[in-house]
Amino acid sequence: MSTSSVQAEGGNRFELRFAGLFYTGRGYAFPCDAEGKVDVAFLSERALANYRRACASVGREFFTPVKCAVPYLG
Repeated sequence: MSTSSVQAEGGNRFELRFAGLFYTGRGYAFPCDAEGKVDVAFLSERALANYRRACASVGREFFTPVKCAVPYLG
């Protein structure tokens, strides 16, 4: 996934969001493509560790991730 594939038609970009099961407002969000796929090659070391933790903790600490369109403001 390149930077251009993260931005979709209509000026939106997408995020894969992991919401916390027990703490409202806590969670993670990672850039993804229109299909909800995160390109881990573009994540920092810390973001990659957080992404792996979130994926491994679905159902225990986090809800199933949701793909969300985010308006591009730039």
